[in-house]
Amino acid sequence: MAHFPEPPKLGEWLIAQGIISHDQLKIALTEQSANGMPLGRQLITLGFISEAMLRDVLAHNAGETSIELSQTIADPEAIALLPEHLARRHHILPLAVDNDALILTVAVPDLFNLVAQDQVRAHLEGRYEIRPLLAAEAQILEQLDNFYGFDLSVDGILSEIETGEVDWSSLQLGGEYTHPVVRLVNALLADAVKNGASDIHFEPEAAFLRVRYRIDGVLEPMRSLHRKYWPAIAVRLKVISGLNIAESRAPQDGRLSLTLYGRGIDFRVSSMPTLHGENIVLRILDREKSIIALEGMGLPAPTLARLLKAVSRPEGLLIVSGPTGSGKTTTLYSLLSHLNREEVNIMTLEDPVEYPLPIIRQTSITELSKVDFAGGVRAIMRQDPDIILVGEVRDREAAEMALRAAMTGHLVLTTLHTHSVLGVFPRLIDMGIRPAILAGNIVAIIAQRLVRRLCPQCKEGHAPEENEREAFGDSVPERIYRPGGCSHCDNKGYKGRFPLMETLLMDETLDEAVLQGATPRELAALASTRGWCSLADDALARVRSGDTSLAEVRRVVDLTRR
Repeated sequence: MAHFPEPPKLGEWLIAQGIISHDQLKIALTEQSANGMPLGRQLITLGFISEAMLRDVLAHNAGETSIELSQTIADPEAIALLPEHLARRHHILPLAVDNDALILTVAVPDLFNLVAQDQVRAHLEGRYEIRPLLAAEAQILEQLDNFYGFDLSVDGILSEIETGEVDWSSLQLGGEYTHPVVRLVNALLADAVKNGASDIHFEPEAAFLRVRYRIDGVLEPMRSLHRKYWPAIAVRLKVISGLNIAESRAPQDGRLSLTLYGRGIDFRVSSMPTLHGENIVLRILDREKSIIALEGMGLPAPTLARLLKAVSRPEGLLIVSGPTGSGKTTTLYSLLSHLNREEVNIMTLEDPVEYPLPIIRQTSITELSKVDFAGGVRAIMRQDPDIILVGEVRDREAAEMALRAAMTGHLVLTTLHTHSVLGVFPRLIDMGIRPAILAGNIVAIIAQRLVRRLCPQCKEGHAPEENEREAFGDSVPERIYRPGGCSHCDNKGYKGRFPLMETLLMDETLDEAVLQGATPRELAALASTRGWCSLADDALARVRSGDTSLAEVRRVVDLTRR
């Protein structure tokens, strides 16, 4: 058990948080007067609270945050900054280092032990600001044993595996750090998060295992390992994500949560049997980076204004369309965050829930036995919602229920797989939805793609070449940009992504056109008179402004269909 100093009015804090009652506090104070035990320890001994509860309240009282270390992976770079003797003397575990902001995040058992933090600061010669997170002392001591004394880098662990004698049959499924495979999996997960990857692909071939990261929407080869390592790595991945290790001939889905670089990271895991063995892909769900304020999405002012106008409507159906990986979920969560207020009841149906949001009632379809999206909407309608998110419209019944909810005074947000906003109407009609139902009930349609942003440090300006000039038609810019390569962007020429977006705000004229069965070409001509710009138009505008390159835009948008 960790020793927690008693902050002022600890009992009142615990009562205010609803963790203990007045009667329980009186009992603890009576016992404390007899044995002199600190109040926090006394409450734990009596079974009124757990150590984790006390840790969280003390952290909140101190204006800091707490951390659970049992599912935490420390950054090897942070570990290297603090020698083992100093970490053990003061019971401090380095977790993450931010070299840009010069912040070292550490786990400590006592937020008020300023002497220990000063010792760390002195060792680092004042170069880093110390950010302490409260953790249980027993967990800190356990993790010090795990992270000190072993090589934690991917290259170091691979060298250890290749040059040392590794007993592959002795892999401890519980997660013993003494086995290099456990450390290798952890190091690969941490390395992917550090590199900003959205997915990790473990792809077995006939003679080797390929490891690739998807970074900024593009798959990049990272490692190639000998084929003999894959069974042990696959077992480790399946164990920590809750998959059945005995099943290798059927697809499986799992999930795991870890703390990396001082923040919670979720991984959605999928295994698929292939010709050379199980292919495993991990989708990285970093809620800190994926829930973005609308104002922080890098949208042009007119596009942002149309988005804000769309979500200001009290009722109707708002559809976000685009292929897989186009950022639809991020946009939906940004819209929900903008709408999220105490006086509004927001409920969601998702498959699965990717990012937990405060106040919002979120439900994973997989948790509803024998209930699909359509059945889930029926159930939600009895929960007095104001705003409903339906993760995806896949069939006629789900579309009908989403429209019915919109018709009865709710704002409904959903996604649909189409290539453009104008493709939404024929897609829904093909599902069996009558134009008379669509007209007047769809308030806005958004279509989007994600493109890489040119690195501002090394992008290179040039006059458009002949094959580039034709993309701009009659209005060719004098100067556009292409990727260069520098240390800031790891010599890729791109750093980060932003959405290309077309937003169609429906009105009575457009509703009438839909009702009369207008073709997509007719709708496009009518919408363009109301300020609508296509994805291609938005893409070329971003090329003109130097945000991205023409080659990158052509990778995701068909510029010939303007």
